[in-house]
Amino acid sequence: MLTIIVRSILIYLIVLFVFRLMGKRQLGQMQPFELVLTLIIADLATIPMAEVSVPVLHGIAPLLTLVLLHFILTLISRNSQKFSKIISGKPVIIINPKGIDYTAMKKLNLSTDDLFAALRECGYFNIFEIQYAIMETNGKVSVMPKTQFAPVTNGDLKKKIENNYIPIILVSEGKIIKENAELAGLSNNEILQIIQKNSTKKTTKLKDVLLFTIDQVGKAFLQLKYQEGKSFQTKRLVKQ
Repeated sequence: MLTIIVRSILIYLIVLFVFRLMGKRQLGQMQPFELVLTLIIADLATIPMAEVSVPVLHGIAPLLTLVLLHFILTLISRNSQKFSKIISGKPVIIINPKGIDYTAMKKLNLSTDDLFAALRECGYFNIFEIQYAIMETNGKVSVMPKTQFAPVTNGDLKKKIENNYIPIILVSEGKIIKENAELAGLSNNEILQIIQKNSTKKTTKLKDVLLFTIDQVGKAFLQLKYQEGKSFQTKRLVKQ
């Protein structure tokens, strides 16, 4: 029993390492060859876990071989359009200004029910709202709506807007994030001073802070434990 547990942990760690090397794309975002490799790896991993008679090395070797194969295929695909089309296919237009392309639908083995389900996921329920719909190589459908049905943007309204910045988490659950504090160019004392100045509690300590963030233009958010959050403006950070 101990042998099976140890083997299972070892194979799990190796498979985890393998998937980390392969990237962070989800199943729905994978190209066909990546999905095939994933399924084979999952099947191979179970063999040395369950079969004690199979040497662990005989389970690890195929996994590492598949990882190497994945990198080779990916590298060739990046440098060869023809090879990429062979193993991943190419995007296909399934709706154009004339309507549904039935020939393309048959080639993709796609039914109208499948098409409408994909369109609804994109937020469109009527064919006449769509200028183009493209079936991507990973099976997802991309939609370009007709002009009159396209979402309105701030640019269309000619509104003047400010850029958004990713906030830096300086304090999380009573602890200062040192790396982020250095990135923001703020010392521990400066952070505490900003918190105390803008806190609803007079004697605020770090342990009282649930979350404190700040972005490049000085927009900050502070929330103490068991209290409501508060947004405020403080000094602008040095541009990183």
